[in-house]
Amino acid sequence: MAPQKPLKLPLAVAKVDRAARLRTDKAYLKSIWPTSNVMIFVNERFSTEQNQLLFTPGGLLGSYQSATDYFLGLKDDQTFFVRHLAEDIQSEYELKTLREIGTFLSPRDIGLAVHAQGLANWHQKHPMCSQCGGPTVVISAGAVRKCLADNSEHYPRTDGAIIVLVKDETDRILLGRQKVWPKNRFSTFAGFVEPGESFENCVIREVEEEAGVKLTQINYLGSQPWPFPASLMIAFEAVTNTPELARPDGEEIEEIRWFSKSDMKQAILNNSLILPLEISVARQMIQAWYGDGADTDLKGNESWR
Repeated sequence: MAPQKPLKLPLAVAKVDRAARLRTDKAYLKSIWPTSNVMIFVNERFSTEQNQLLFTPGGLLGSYQSATDYFLGLKDDQTFFVRHLAEDIQSEYELKTLREIGTFLSPRDIGLAVHAQGLANWHQKHPMCSQCGGPTVVISAGAVRKCLADNSEHYPRTDGAIIVLVKDETDRILLGRQKVWPKNRFSTFAGFVEPGESFENCVIREVEEEAGVKLTQINYLGSQPWPFPASLMIAFEAVTNTPELARPDGEEIEEIRWFSKSDMKQAILNNSLILPLEISVARQMIQAWYGDGADTDLKGNESWR
């Protein structure tokens, strides 16, 4: 069985120069703010207009605020920021989540949104120093927090996670359904990398724990940030020669199903299968495996959980 080609993942694009060299230049940040493109981020939602990110000139939002305005980078002589507002602030903007608008965004804007959401989530959840418990403040235009008590610096957290498309030797794929998901919602298997564990060993462990099968081949497919809240998904495909051992673990995974391509097409037609969102690694792996016709045959209900 030929290995699948590397994936082109929607959230993995990099069209903006993050320009880390400028993050500590306070004079530059203040001077460029009035003409910069600023998106608003409030409680997991972006300012939008017709399913596109809505950018506002910084000058219309008042002065640059280092505590809430995070520098995202440069593109085509334009500068980009996100203003992170508190949850209880009412906004006059149309606000939508990245899950809602992700499939409509350009490569530039999807990269900006992923970067912005990752930063905002981290700042909101890590206001205190992990070493002494004291308060921290934003520095380096949002890229770092610094403790006021012990001067330690803290950097955005990214959690390594694997996601894997399991196949048997007849090219069927194995999908599972978590207990918390809607009926008929199935996806690939995934899990967080544990301390001291390689990605490959994590793939083997997670698949055996959740689905009971042994793996004979593992092939790397790509990586994609998943800022819900702070993961980096490392994608693999794997082959098992023990498909008869497949069973759900009964804890996280409640049901598993093998699908041939014809099985999947029929399941979409009769509404007995709900797939993950198109911006997800899982959906892209499934579509790449399905091949020609995926864009039409696999259209139907989709859900992020």
